[in-house]
Amino acid sequence: MLFSPYHQLFKAALCACTVFSPSFLASVHAQDKNFVAISASDSLSDIVRKAAHVVPSPRQFNWQRQELTAFLHFGVNTFTDREWGDGTEPETVFNPTALDADQWIRELKAAGFKCAILTCKHHDGFCLWPSAYTEHSVRRSPWKNGMGDVVREVSDACQRHGMSFGVYLSPWDRNSQLYGTDAYNDYFVSQLTELLTQYGKVSEVWFDGACGEGPNGKKQVYDFVRWYEVIRRLQPDAVIAVMGPDVRWVGTETGRGREMEWSVVPKDNLDQDAIAQNSQKEVLTQPVGDMMGHDLGSRTVIEKAKALVWYPAEIDVSIRPGWFYHEQENSKVKAPRELMDIYFSSVGMNGVLLLNVPPDKEGRLSAADVESLRGFRQLYDATFASNLLAGASVRCGASSGKFLVDGDYDTSISPVMQDGKAVFYFKLKRQATFNVLSVQEDIRKGQRVEQFFLEVKGEDGRWRKVAEGSTVGYKRLLKFPMLTAREVRLTILQSRDVPAVAEVGLYALQE
Repeated sequence: MLFSPYHQLFKAALCACTVFSPSFLASVHAQDKNFVAISASDSLSDIVRKAAHVVPSPRQFNWQRQELTAFLHFGVNTFTDREWGDGTEPETVFNPTALDADQWIRELKAAGFKCAILTCKHHDGFCLWPSAYTEHSVRRSPWKNGMGDVVREVSDACQRHGMSFGVYLSPWDRNSQLYGTDAYNDYFVSQLTELLTQYGKVSEVWFDGACGEGPNGKKQVYDFVRWYEVIRRLQPDAVIAVMGPDVRWVGTETGRGREMEWSVVPKDNLDQDAIAQNSQKEVLTQPVGDMMGHDLGSRTVIEKAKALVWYPAEIDVSIRPGWFYHEQENSKVKAPRELMDIYFSSVGMNGVLLLNVPPDKEGRLSAADVESLRGFRQLYDATFASNLLAGASVRCGASSGKFLVDGDYDTSISPVMQDGKAVFYFKLKRQATFNVLSVQEDIRKGQRVEQFFLEVKGEDGRWRKVAEGSTVGYKRLLKFPMLTAREVRLTILQSRDVPAVAEVGLYALQE
């Protein structure tokens, strides 16, 4: 078992668990940051110890705590019934008859979503705001006689309802004559600057890696690092996803993360000299390497790394088969139960769910989509409204672990490991019936748990294992057959360093 240097300060403590105050932790972890260089002389133990102290930046932490974000795919494709436009669509096709951005945001917020990301420009190049740099925009559409601005309406609605606002700006532009030339990067920066300076606070900027031919038959070499620098300067709190340095794409569009989802992964195109010279300064590079494999951060993987970064997964999926609205898909909207399953396989696998909910031709969320969102929220509330462990007596060694069930993520327990393990005992006031385990680490202190399991005590006095997992991270949810018990215990079997466990919960999900 690996121990951090400061662990020895507490080894002689009388209790077997330590509760850290925020101010103390701030001083202890002042040296922790969201990247670290690996030296050629580092042993595997050294690398694992370093990995345990890679932590999210404040913007990454705030992003992770949102849990639920929404994508709003809307544009000319909505009216041409296509998924990818070719850039030749006349601006006149864009004409929502009853656009109501307030309805979009109101329904999303009621369903528990914390951020809405609008497709301000998709691959067709059509801009949902009156950009000064192209005629291919709402300015030339009949909607509001060319005086409309969808980006403004969505950003204003987000502000009214207390939701975060994000922008998607497609790097691939099939309309711009500049695409495929050096001048296109200037054009892109100009449009990016419009979005980041005219619409208030932006919490997420979303790029994909789409790179096809433009009208001149050429492909573009994107100047990603320049774009990142613009975002850091104009919206320093915004995370940059998923072709960006803050948030990575999980690798599928199924709404499912990995059973072992590490937020600390290799980053081998970081300049080691630059890290050494600017140890506290961010080094911006575009994503490279395998970010879609089954295992991105185990000991086997990080042993070969040149550097490690905090690079968490955003897990995207559409509520419909397509990303834009298609009337023929109204009967194929994902049901509330499926959305709940997706929550378990995304947020419950240490990710953030990005659910696409596309407005229709009128400019509203369809009745089928709204019904599904509302049903999902009802299921969520019925399941997670009350932690069955609340009020239970909790012990880890000789000490109380009440902070694990206080409903406050900002309090955590760091146990003294015994024989490389930590065991938490929970005794409920009375028997309860449950089939869901929730475990959370305080990721501000790193992601450290590598293996854990849950046991219940039967009427015969024997302990029986009912669930097990590998990584935890911000949140891990495990489902198992419904059972009834009064005593349970959670064992952390392997960890990269002393973990900070923030919350543990038991819940009943009705099947």
